[in-house]
Amino acid sequence: MSFKASGPKVRPDRVKEPPRPPSPIVPNTNTNPIRPSWNSQSHFHSRRSSSSSIASFHSARFSQDEESKMVASSQILKAEANTQFAGHDYSQAISTYDRALAQLPSYLNYEMAVLQSNIAACHLRLEQWKEAVQSCEKGLDGLEREMPTKPKPKPKKRKQDKTKAKESTKTRLNSDTESEDEIAKESEQQDDTIVELDSDQDEAAALASLNISDARKEDIHRIRTKLLLRRARGRSSMPAQSGSSTWANLSGALEDYKLLSTSAYSSTLPISDQKTVRAALVSLPPQIDKAKEKEVSEMMGKLKDLGNGILKPFGLSTNNFKVVQGEGGGYSLSFDSGGGGGDQQKK
Repeated sequence: MSFKASGPKVRPDRVKEPPRPPSPIVPNTNTNPIRPSWNSQSHFHSRRSSSSSIASFHSARFSQDEESKMVASSQILKAEANTQFAGHDYSQAISTYDRALAQLPSYLNYEMAVLQSNIAACHLRLEQWKEAVQSCEKGLDGLEREMPTKPKPKPKKRKQDKTKAKESTKTRLNSDTESEDEIAKESEQQDDTIVELDSDQDEAAALASLNISDARKEDIHRIRTKLLLRRARGRSSMPAQSGSSTWANLSGALEDYKLLSTSAYSSTLPISDQKTVRAALVSLPPQIDKAKEKEVSEMMGKLKDLGNGILKPFGLSTNNFKVVQGEGGGYSLSFDSGGGGGDQQKK
């Protein structure tokens, strides 16, 4: 049995709740300021933005008018330093050349290399060999940025890109929409048209090298030759008391003179410098061998003293061990205990 209610269906009105009284306002008795909540992500973004702004500041270039004014003021100081150099006031000339360097923008590599070459000449006159070598290396580094002579190593990223391309090709071959011939044609078109540089800096350097005139290239080559000559002289004259290896310095000087003896440099050298290069190529090799023997002997002496200190508690010394060369060219270690019982050889 079912019962149905008769009459219109009316929904009863909702009972309204009485309004709540407003909560009393409690005064804040804490006078300490609320510390801002810095999360690590926002802090990281702020650091990254600040570092990028610093990088853009250092890479920014001056306007043409500002750059011309800076170069002009540097040239005035350079002329003053040249006068001091001609008057044999080499220490004051170095100071004035440094002031001329401070006037130049950091991206004018050639102008800075010229000043570094002049500073190196002052140090050579004062027989400050180490400082002369350092100035030459700064100038050579700047010229290398201006007109590179060494090929840059290929990045490893391209191998990864080729691997990814092969993987994507294999994936696409498995589909039903493209054939192997179509993919091969597309890859050939990509290889023919896409030429990428490593970074924006490399692209800027490549464009700058294309815009270097022949006269500018000759000037850069001339200053690079001077820097190589002065660095070679500083290296070959640097004494052992300078804190560096005489063997290494003489070897570095020989490498500089060998580079200067190549056709790229020897054809532009004056006759006096050509004689200097030829004489150095003859005199340096025996000096290098002598310095090598001396430093190796000193090193072996230090190792012997260290070994004696270790063997002394056992009543032994390095004199108990001798290295003997056999007939076949090999070496064997001979031990003499000092008891007269014969030698024990260990190979």
